[in-house]
Amino acid sequence: MLSTTSVTVSSTGTGLQVKAGCRGFEIVFDEPEEAGGTNAGMNPVEGLLCAFGACQSIATLIFSRAQGIDLQGVQMEIEGDLDPDGFMGLDPNVRNGLQEIRFKVHLKCDDEEKARALARLAEERCPVGDCLKNPVPVVCTDVAVG
Repeated sequence: MLSTTSVTVSSTGTGLQVKAGCRGFEIVFDEPEEAGGTNAGMNPVEGLLCAFGACQSIATLIFSRAQGIDLQGVQMEIEGDLDPDGFMGLDPNVRNGLQEIRFKVHLKCDDEEKARALARLAEERCPVGDCLKNPVPVVCTDVAVG
C-alpha cells in the first residue's frame, strides 16, 4: 500500500536559513558563512548524506532484528563529491548535484558473514539509497505567488 510523506520547508528570514518540518519535528538548514549563510545548520547536500546514512543504519537495525542477528552497533561514514560549478551554472558539463557518494559500514557483530550479508541487504533495500540510485520523477505541481 502506497503511503505519502509530506514535509514543509520555508525560509526563516535570516540569510539562507530554511526550516524543514514533518510530523512535528524541525530541522534548520543553512549554508556556511563563506557561501553566504550563517552556519546555523548543515546544508541540504549534507542533510541528504545524513538521510542516506540514517536510512542505511535503520534498515540494518530492522533487518538484524528480523533475522535474529545479534548486532550491538551500527555506524556509517558517508562522503560525497560536489562541484559547485554545476549548481552555479559556470560549467554546463558539470552536473548540479553530487558526482559520487561513497560509504563505509561499521557493524559491531560477532558473526562476520552474517554482518556482511546484513550490510548488503540494507544497501539493496534502503529507500533513500534507492532514490539516489534510480531516477525519481520530481514534479512541481504549482507555483503560488503572493
